[in-house]
Amino acid sequence: MPQKAQYKVTEIVEYAVDIFIENGYVAASMEEIIGRTGFNRRAFYIEFKNKQGFLYTVLQHYIDTRLSYCQQSLIHKSDTGIQAIHDYFNAYHTLTANQGCLLVSCVSELGKTDPQIQSIARHYYDSLQFCFIGCLERAQKHQQIQSGINVEAIALQLTCFTQGFAISSILQDGEADVLIAMRALMNSIEN
Repeated sequence: MPQKAQYKVTEIVEYAVDIFIENGYVAASMEEIIGRTGFNRRAFYIEFKNKQGFLYTVLQHYIDTRLSYCQQSLIHKSDTGIQAIHDYFNAYHTLTANQGCLLVSCVSELGKTDPQIQSIARHYYDSLQFCFIGCLERAQKHQQIQSGINVEAIALQLTCFTQGFAISSILQDGEADVLIAMRALMNSIEN
C-alpha cells in the first residue's frame, strides 16, 4: 500500500515562488529550493521530475493565485471600466514593488528557448489583453472614453505596460514612470 505524502505541494510551491523571484531560474539552486522548502530531494524528483518541471508548477501557481488576484478588478462587471484598470495597476504595483514579476522574469530568462514558458506567457497575456478590452468597452458604453478609439490597440498598450511595469518596479525609481505613462495613456482616451 502506498504511503501518504508527508508534504503539501501547494505549501512547497508557495515557498518556491519567493526563491525564483529572488534568484531567477538559473541561480535558484536545488540545494536552496530543497533547503528552504523542507522538501525531501527524492520526493521532489518523484513529484516534479526536474527543476524545470518544478518551475512550470511554481509559475502556474503564481499566475493562478497572485496574478489572478490582480486581474479580478478587470473582470468585475459592476464598475464602468476605467476604475477597474486603475485598480488593476495599483494591485499589480503592490505585487511587483521592489521584486518584479515571476512571469516576466521567466520570460526574460527562458522565453527565447523554452516553448512551455512561451506558451504560459502567451496564454496569460492574451487573457489579460481580453480583460483590458472588456474594461475599455465598458468605459465606452458609459462614455468614460472616446467612442472612436481603437480599443484593441489601447488594450495591447496596457498589456505591454504591465510587462514593463514589472521590470521598472525592480529598478531604482522606476515604478513612478510606468504609473505616469499609464495615466497619460488613459487621460488621452478619456472624455
